Amino acid sequence: MGLSEAPGQRDTQALLSTTQAMELRRRDYRVERPLLNQEQLEELGNRSLATGTWQWRNWFRCSRARAKALLLQYLPVLAWLPQYPVRDWLLGDLLSGLSVAIMQLPQGLAYALLAGLPPVFGLYSSFYPVFIYFLFGTSRHISVGTFAVMSVMVGSVTESLAPDEDFLQGLNSTVDVTSRDAHRVQLASTLSVLVGLFQVGLGLVHFGFVVTYLSEPLVRGYTTAASVQVFVSQLKYVFGLHLSSRSGPLSLIYTVLEVCWNLPKTVLNTLVTAVVAGLVLVLVKLLNGKLQKHLPMPIPGELLTLIGATGISYGMKLNANFGVEVVGRIPAGLVPPVAPNPQLFAKLVGNAFAIAVVGFAIAISLGKIFALRHGYRVDSSQELVALGLSNFIGGIFQCFPVSCSMSRSLVQEGTGGNTQVAGAISSLFILIIIIKLGELFQDLPKAVLAAVIIVNLKGMLKQFADIRSLWKTNRVDLLIWLVTFVATVLLNLDLGLAVAVAFALLLVVVRTQLPHYSVLGQVPDTDIYRDVAEYSDAREVPGVKVFRSSATMFFANAELYSDTLKQRCGVDVDHLISQKKKLLRQQELKLKRLQKDSKLVKKAGALVYLAPGQVSAENELEDIAAGDQDDAKATAVSSLKALGLPQPDFHSLILDLGALSFVDTVCLKSLKNIFRDFREIEVEVYLAACHSPVITQLEAGHFFDASITKQHLFASVHDAVIFALQHARSGSVGPALVTKL
Repeated sequence: MGLSEAPGQRDTQALLSTTQAMELRRRDYRVERPLLNQEQLEELGNRSLATGTWQWRNWFRCSRARAKALLLQYLPVLAWLPQYPVRDWLLGDLLSGLSVAIMQLPQGLAYALLAGLPPVFGLYSSFYPVFIYFLFGTSRHISVGTFAVMSVMVGSVTESLAPDEDFLQGLNSTVDVTSRDAHRVQLASTLSVLVGLFQVGLGLVHFGFVVTYLSEPLVRGYTTAASVQVFVSQLKYVFGLHLSSRSGPLSLIYTVLEVCWNLPKTVLNTLVTAVVAGLVLVLVKLLNGKLQKHLPMPIPGELLTLIGATGISYGMKLNANFGVEVVGRIPAGLVPPVAPNPQLFAKLVGNAFAIAVVGFAIAISLGKIFALRHGYRVDSSQELVALGLSNFIGGIFQCFPVSCSMSRSLVQEGTGGNTQVAGAISSLFILIIIIKLGELFQDLPKAVLAAVIIVNLKGMLKQFADIRSLWKTNRVDLLIWLVTFVATVLLNLDLGLAVAVAFALLLVVVRTQLPHYSVLGQVPDTDIYRDVAEYSDAREVPGVKVFRSSATMFFANAELYSDTLKQRCGVDVDHLISQKKKLLRQQELKLKRLQKDSKLVKKAGALVYLAPGQVSAENELEDIAAGDQDDAKATAVSSLKALGLPQPDFHSLILDLGALSFVDTVCLKSLKNIFRDFREIEVEVYLAACHSPVITQLEAGHFFDASITKQHLFASVHDAVIFALQHARSGSVGPALVTKL
């Protein structure tokens, strides 16, 4: 192809800027090469099939180097900790760890309440998993621990399998809180073990890509719906109400209706406590935003609010004098490990898988954001293993499932955290609180913890702005967001996630079944081919039809591909073939009738004496029969023109298969049928722009044979067009040069 200033040539440079046009005028590009079909290209490029590497063989090889590599792969701390620059990073990690621990304390207490567990178990979940992730994780900045979405998913399980109604005692129908909490702790810890097993198993088989089926709109819609679930679940603590436990579809709606019905029973002192605590938290967060550049670390508003609220509650006896419900007894020290209850596995397995996938999706998305920002790599499979071990070991020590928190991760990064040493330091601070200081928060009002949870939902509730942005950018993604949100709100978290994933995958199938089909024309003075419906100056090459699909052809859309191809070509291919076969069948019947008449004449001549005139008549009949037989044979292979049928206005069809990513048996059959049908109407078919893996699959499927060879396959559409034109003119396949048409 050449780019030259030939007279009469269309000036494509008119669309360029003056500088670009001047630069192009200084250059004269001309590409001249032999026209190559796939067979010639393979010979020229010396193509050979890549030999498959059997990865499993390497798994069973044993050597010192491999043992060391495996150890460093599954225990990354041994790789980076010996090279830790103490002088440069320790101070930042220490300050960051302290800041995160200050946030972990109130959030741990609050999110345990959200999970339907005693608050101290939130502290346990802020210690064990964090330290385990320090050893096995690959992200340097995420803060592992309690998270609102995970907690509300756990809470939906504990409240559905251990509702208050199952622990009523006595005639006054009071709830046996001790028994209820003990059963819920067993459920949550067993659930954590199952979540850990799922995550470790998926990580060991390198199944980290499973999270790719959770698209960003799906995850954001799901977390937004979860934040609504969290908000509604905390209303009973804000208003001081005692509501019945609900789970399953429409439980959120019933809970909202029950809250509205019981609003006259609101404990005003509890409501005032929650509102004041919420206002203080909001003001401190606004102040942190204003003074962010001037403060070495954010003002610990949550911790200060907890300390102040606990002091006021203790001094004024809010529980005894004003009916404000408090946290209650927080035991000092750690609890011994407890084996999970295998009898609960069958009840928890579905929820465990959903929590495992959601927790990993949140962690890996945040981890990749920080890795990209700071220039290091996060191993998704090892992240699964690290999170899985954190949940598995944490479950043995009576923790509930955890993931990472966006707010704490941002604080860990913003306060100078460089590695997971900050996470280890924060877990040590939490350990000190568990052992010595936890019991000091026994008088903390639950309304304050509810205020902490609600204020921290700000980031997720702001995701409602996605509706506006997705409406402008991609309405299919908006549909996924809305379906995910509505399904999660109405059907609860587990069923909502299943519906969201199923709907997203269904949309993928629908979009592949309804691709954009186009007939291509050549952009003037180029070897570029574009849709003639979109590019007004693109012109179809006379005698050549180029067809392209925007999606791969497989069993779900192969029939649509063939039907659309025949429709866009402007020829009723099936009707034309039917008419041709009908005429050929008529000729065949005429031939058989003539042959039969000839045999009768011969038989009659053998039995009856014929006069000389009759002999000549018989010979004439035989000559006619023989002549008609030859004519019929010739007509049987005659052209459409000879049969009196309309001919297509093109002699060659080129299928641009650049979008083809894989080949299945239905695709192979459809392509062969296209070759057969169009050859029936005297149109030769060529393939163009196939990728190497597709060619390999075509070979494996025995697509190429005596009638369809690699001489019908070209590396580009332009090559195929030039070959088709030359072949139509000369009927030969001699060498040619690829130039402008």
